[in-house]
Amino acid sequence: MARKKIVFVIVEGLSDDTALGVMLNQIYDKDKVYIYITHDDITTRKGVRSDNIVSKIGDKIRTYAKKNHYTSKHFKQIIHIADTDGAYIPDENVILDSEHDETFYEDDGIHTSGPQGIIERNKQKTDNLYRLRGTGQIWQVPYRIYYMSCNLDHVLHNKRNSTDDEKEEGAYRFAQKYKDNVAGFIDFICNSDFSVNGDYKESWAYIEAGLNSIDRHTNLGICIKEEMEKGSACGQKTADESKKQAVLGKAVTPQIADFGIGEIDVAKQSVAMS
Repeated sequence: MARKKIVFVIVEGLSDDTALGVMLNQIYDKDKVYIYITHDDITTRKGVRSDNIVSKIGDKIRTYAKKNHYTSKHFKQIIHIADTDGAYIPDENVILDSEHDETFYEDDGIHTSGPQGIIERNKQKTDNLYRLRGTGQIWQVPYRIYYMSCNLDHVLHNKRNSTDDEKEEGAYRFAQKYKDNVAGFIDFICNSDFSVNGDYKESWAYIEAGLNSIDRHTNLGICIKEEMEKGSACGQKTADESKKQAVLGKAVTPQIADFGIGEIDVAKQSVAMS
């Protein structure tokens, strides 16, 4: 039997692993794919810039490969999932709030006692994300980065400002809810009103516009749908095949539509089971 290919997944924190790890392991065909998940908020790490971030991710993968006696040929793909943290919002929406020590994400922007520090963080993060979203391979392994906006908890629970304990509790509840309901998880990520589907590059152009990066959005559904269509995800037949067809047969919401100058229209379609 052929050796399993590795899907190398980079997430920002432990709660991301808890919430998404179980589901990714169920979506991919266990007979063909091994999911490895590592935690690293590399886009805002000190000293990481757009001119070295690709090599630093490559170093991380090569270190893992060397430790386990792998080469690049043992890897199927790299999936990188990052929070947007409102990084693309205009500087004027980083709002001075001297009443609170911690940073808060709200509909009108980022409230913080240190606006300049957040503006600098946003610049670092957006520069790095721009570099990564245009990167197709790292160490000869197919690479793509997807976003959770404004963070994982916002997408999964519609809550932006969770404490660390709340993140862990919410991630555990989410994993428990969907661990035996793969079709439900796929439907949630791919077909909710916050799902940004369609073209990969256009999904990034969408999140970069206006205040979108502080609103509730994710383009992870693009990854899931592409893998399902390739046949490597939900590779088992019978029940899994019916789940696949149920998702692929549904309307996509919202889907990136035509671009105008300086604006992006989002066509919201109703979702109905076929």
